[in-house]
Amino acid sequence: MLIILLFFVAHWYLSLFMQTFLQHRFAAHAAFTMNKFWERFFYGVTYFTQGSSYVSPRVYAIMHRMHHAYTDTDKDPHSPTFDKNLFVMMWRVGRLSNGIYNQNVELEPRFLKNLPDWPALDKIGHSVWSRLGWIAVYVMFYVQFAPSAWWYLLIPFHIMMVPFHGMIINWFAHKYGSVNFKMKNTSTNLLKVDWLMMGEGYHNNHHKNPSSTNFGFRWYELDPTYVIIRIFSRLKIIKIHKPVQAL
Repeated sequence: MLIILLFFVAHWYLSLFMQTFLQHRFAAHAAFTMNKFWERFFYGVTYFTQGSSYVSPRVYAIMHRMHHAYTDTDKDPHSPTFDKNLFVMMWRVGRLSNGIYNQNVELEPRFLKNLPDWPALDKIGHSVWSRLGWIAVYVMFYVQFAPSAWWYLLIPFHIMMVPFHGMIINWFAHKYGSVNFKMKNTSTNLLKVDWLMMGEGYHNNHHKNPSSTNFGFRWYELDPTYVIIRIFSRLKIIKIHKPVQAL
């Protein structure tokens, strides 16, 4: 049982960290920069940690920029205001993501500036065979180590890890929670201390200052990802350009 729990927690937080660090704060908002070696390194880590639910950082960045430009309108890629339920929202996000990757969606030039790109890895990560291969890995791991069949119920979370993370923020953090800043959108801070989403839960703070490296604004709003970003900065792996905003 312990090895299954460790595997699930590791997959949850490692894939989530790469989503918020590389796809969100780096690719979508350019909150910091890094050289090509480290960009490719973290690009590869993103693929290995997200596995079957991998989304190209380039595609993720475009969609997220659209979300900020069109928040809570019918052009928002994911909005509780215009989607009947979270499953409809997730389906629409999936279709748009595939459309952007396959270049079947007309995009405004403003969403296409300074995007990281690794076409060869994205081709692998978005292939059916790659996704099926990762699913096989998850299933075999549970067959080998799960103490009972009940634990197999966690496998769908592994398979859909990135969409599940997105659903928590894009649906619940636009419907529930508290606000530090009153704005013309429905963004909220889902948790007072974001131990679950590594800072992504401070969604209202993020909409107030999208390119800040630190999503926590109040003294008690710990952003675990920002702590790691500061370590990477001290190690000269990245260079922070946007000063941190605080209350």
